[in-house]
Amino acid sequence: MTPRKPPLLYVLYTWLIFIPLLALLTALFGAFAILLSVLGYAHLAGRWAGRNWARLLALLTPMRVTVHGREHIDAKQSYIIVVNHQSNYDILVLYGWLDIDIKWVMKEEIHKIPVIGYSCEKMGHIFIDRRNTEKALHALEKAKRRIVDGVSVIFFPEGTRSLDGNLLPFKKGAFRLAQDLGLPVLPITLVGTRDILPARSLALMPGHARMIIHPPIPAPDKTPAALPELMKTARERIASALPE
Repeated sequence: MTPRKPPLLYVLYTWLIFIPLLALLTALFGAFAILLSVLGYAHLAGRWAGRNWARLLALLTPMRVTVHGREHIDAKQSYIIVVNHQSNYDILVLYGWLDIDIKWVMKEEIHKIPVIGYSCEKMGHIFIDRRNTEKALHALEKAKRRIVDGVSVIFFPEGTRSLDGNLLPFKKGAFRLAQDLGLPVLPITLVGTRDILPARSLALMPGHARMIIHPPIPAPDKTPAALPELMKTARERIASALPE
C-alpha cells in the first residue's frame, strides 16, 4: 500500500514548526541525558529523557500509540528484544511506550551525529560497525555486561527499514546473543509507523501506531541447530500481527 500524501498545510507545519522543534528538543534532551549519565544516572537518562523526548515528538506529530500485550513483560527480566523496522518513528514508539530499561544496537554512523551520538554513548547504547565484523563482535562482547538485572537490548533483525512493509530476511546477531547469554527473546510487532513516516522519505503524516508485544520465547540452548528454529519462531510471531 502506498503511503498517503500529506496536505500542503501539514507540509508547511512540518518544515516551519515540527522540524525546528525536533532539532531543539533533541538537543535539549540529549544534553540532559549526557548530564544525567555523567552524574551516574545513566538509567534515568535512558528512561526519563528518552521517554519524554519520544512522547513530546509524538504529541507534536501528532501520533497516537496503542500498546497490546504489555502483560508479557517481566520488568525484572532482561530480554533480547527483536522488532520489525518500517520507519524512524519505530524508535519513538519503543522509547516512549515500551517503558523498560533498554539499550539499543545502533549503526556506527549514528555515533558521529552531534549531541545524539555522544548522548547515546553515555547512556550505554551499543554501536555496531557492520563493515567490520571483528569490531562488531568486540562491541557486542563489551555490551554483554550491561544486559543484566532487567536491562534489555533492542535489535532490528532486518538490519534496515522495510520499504514496502513486508518483513526482510533476519540477521543472526540478536539470536546468537540470546544463545550466548541464555536470555529469552521478546518479539515485538510495530504497525502503522510506515504510514506516519515511510523509509527514505520526509513525507511526515499524523497517524496511529500500534505496538504488539508477543509472549517471550524461552532462552534457547546453545547448539547450532537451535538457532534457525529460534529465528523462525521469532519471525512468525512478528509476522502474525502485520496486516496482510
